[in-house]
Amino acid sequence: MKTKNEKANKLAGAGIITAIVASLCCITPVLALIAGTSGIAASFSWLEPFRIYLITITALVLGFAWYLKLRPGKTKEIQCACEEDEKPSFWQSKMFLGIVTAGAVVTLAFPYYSDIFYPDNTKEVVIVKQNDIQTVRLNIKGMTCTSCNRHVEHAAMEVNGVLAATAEYETGNAVVQFDNSKTSKDDIIKSIDATGYEVTGERADE
Repeated sequence: MKTKNEKANKLAGAGIITAIVASLCCITPVLALIAGTSGIAASFSWLEPFRIYLITITALVLGFAWYLKLRPGKTKEIQCACEEDEKPSFWQSKMFLGIVTAGAVVTLAFPYYSDIFYPDNTKEVVIVKQNDIQTVRLNIKGMTCTSCNRHVEHAAMEVNGVLAATAEYETGNAVVQFDNSKTSKDDIIKSIDATGYEVTGERADE
């Protein structure tokens, strides 16, 4: 018969897995940047609509794990514990469950601090002729969080001649300012598309 500690451990494992899956759409762009495989950045963006459900499942699973851990043991469990007369291992302790819970919280909050993993690739702007400065506003498919914003901005800024780039996942748009004597709109779109996010069109100047 499984003890409440064993059940709590299994629930803790399930909780951390659902937490990771819930934030996978935002973790993947950072991993792609670190690994130098930018094309997989948008691979899990389809998970975003399910994020709220995965967060709820994580909270319920870990909450039940804590309930099992903290509730008084049944008579049979107490008798078994007395017969074994052993101190529970670290893996069955409240400390371990606490570490797992903290890990799940940190993972779920990843979208809110993911941009710290992106290097600052802002360029020092040299003198540019005003007539050469052009602004393009792009519609981009696949962005779901601030991590996606930073990945798209990073990709645009990697293009020589780009002066500034701002992306917003809430609107699915990106605004890129560039020197048209050094690069073109097509070069910028190609760099963004290479990340796995897709430029679906261009918005008119506002």
